[in-house]
Amino acid sequence: MKPAAAPSLTLLTFIAMASPLALNAFVPAMPDAAVALNTDIATIQLTFTLYLFTLAIGQLLSGQLADYYGRRPVILTGFALHLAGSLLAALAGSIEVLIAGRVLQALGGSTAMTLARTILLDTYGKTGAASRMGYLVMAIAVAQAIAPTLGGFLNLWSGWNSIFYLSVFMGSLVFLLALKFLPETTSEKSTSLSFMAVVKRYSQVFSSGQYLGYVLSTTALAAAFYLFVGSSPYLVANQLGGNSADFGIWFLSVSFSFIVGGYLSTRLAKFMSIDHTILLGNCLAIVGAGLLLGLALSAELTFMRLFLPMALIIFGRGLSQPNAQLAAISSTSGAAGTASGVMGFIQLFIGALIAQSVPYLLVFNINWVFGGILLATCLAFCAHFYSWRISQPVVASV
Repeated sequence: MKPAAAPSLTLLTFIAMASPLALNAFVPAMPDAAVALNTDIATIQLTFTLYLFTLAIGQLLSGQLADYYGRRPVILTGFALHLAGSLLAALAGSIEVLIAGRVLQALGGSTAMTLARTILLDTYGKTGAASRMGYLVMAIAVAQAIAPTLGGFLNLWSGWNSIFYLSVFMGSLVFLLALKFLPETTSEKSTSLSFMAVVKRYSQVFSSGQYLGYVLSTTALAAAFYLFVGSSPYLVANQLGGNSADFGIWFLSVSFSFIVGGYLSTRLAKFMSIDHTILLGNCLAIVGAGLLLGLALSAELTFMRLFLPMALIIFGRGLSQPNAQLAAISSTSGAAGTASGVMGFIQLFIGALIAQSVPYLLVFNINWVFGGILLATCLAFCAHFYSWRISQPVVASV
């Protein structure tokens, strides 16, 4: 049942968008920032990789803190850190200060990514949240899609520092809205932050086979996406004779399919169960992955043969991901913040490892990457099937 004081879905979507916007907006300006700060590409790349790493670690910490202190104080503190990091990065005159600002940005932003979905579950319960989780996924997808464009134009017009002022503006707006309109939503706080209490909560989360299955399912589809993102720019440039603009235009088909899938997942919640929607999404992803590999093996690679099968995979992911995340968090009792943080950590950490493996796979053959994408979608299907099976009530024989 929806509580009397419930945060609006609009507020939660703004909370969820802040960190993806900050992460991706700076990417197109990294070469110019490297020149301006007299550093090399390998060093400027730390502003991206350390953001991801801190985001992963921060989700573990914020989940624990939110279960103990409550959602509201952790989110407000997180956005204060995010603002401080954004301002520090905007004023940075050296690469060391810029990296420090990015780490602070990510540490604060991790609370938003973790707790937006946790608050949704607190507020509406598993069934009610199912029809709304897709909006958070769409918000993140929109932020990821528009951030490089915004960052690219800001860098062109006003310099790379101006990108961080965008984060300052966005973070300030969300902080003030949360300060005024975000109530405390947790009804059952943990009673201790001691080491043994933390270990107990982690043990509770990891002892749930149902939780691990849902997390593995959504992480496997994320891995398929990272395999594609890590390889497709090189394919466009080296095999298809395209440029970054060609990549950006065709990649819109992938981004748009994810947004549509996330939207439809909210509509289907009225007619299908969470597990049936996950199953549909995973099956579509397998079909797209099989088509991608099949076309690569049987015909010459083209933009259409590369991007449209991937769009089908990501459309399936848009259907599956919000429901799998919701099912994972709700399968652990009394540790929703911890469960959400652990899930975010696993996805980011494994995603980073997968993305880093792409150059080595490309040394062998691009079909290794496409085969890995198909394997990942099949793993998502099997992991979900396992969780769905063990979640079914046991019917006693007569």
